[in-house]
Amino acid sequence: MLGLAAVAVLLLSKANATDNYKIDPAHTSVGFSVRHMGVSNVKGHFDEFVGSLVLDNGSIQEATATIQVKSVNTGIEKRDNHLRTADFFEAAKYPEITFKTKRVEKSGDQTILIGDFTMRGVTKEVRLPVTLSGPVKDPQGNTRIGLEAKTTVNRKDYGMKFNAVMETGGLMVGEEVTIEINAEAVKGA
Repeated sequence: MLGLAAVAVLLLSKANATDNYKIDPAHTSVGFSVRHMGVSNVKGHFDEFVGSLVLDNGSIQEATATIQVKSVNTGIEKRDNHLRTADFFEAAKYPEITFKTKRVEKSGDQTILIGDFTMRGVTKEVRLPVTLSGPVKDPQGNTRIGLEAKTTVNRKDYGMKFNAVMETGGLMVGEEVTIEINAEAVKGA
């Protein structure tokens, strides 16, 4: 009987140590940057997304995210409409970009999420280094954490092959795309 009680206490302490968080879209940005004509970086972001995190004793154990491709926003409507076409995201056929962790690695203070990143129907494993901050209590009494992450993907790996060679020999649109996430997540939301 004492053994069963000990197991129950361990299971309850484990359950209490695991916390579920939902991304707060009002305080989160999911952005990207790509080289344009070899002279500047064009930046954009997505306006519609959801995500969740599972933490165990303050360490990320799971992360999932879904981005609505139609919400791509670079501030230039003509460019955004082009990005939604088959030249780039093909939003009508592939309306979502997703990420789901497969495992988590720790390297010193650095946490790296290794997960499946799916865009345009192609799934590739990506490494997403993240930095957590918090937790803190907000004025409404909710527990919040912050998350910062940055990685690079090659757009051609996901079937985004549109490009033009300029007369100088450079490419109109770079192949490497930097993805940057600055997020707040709310516990138990």
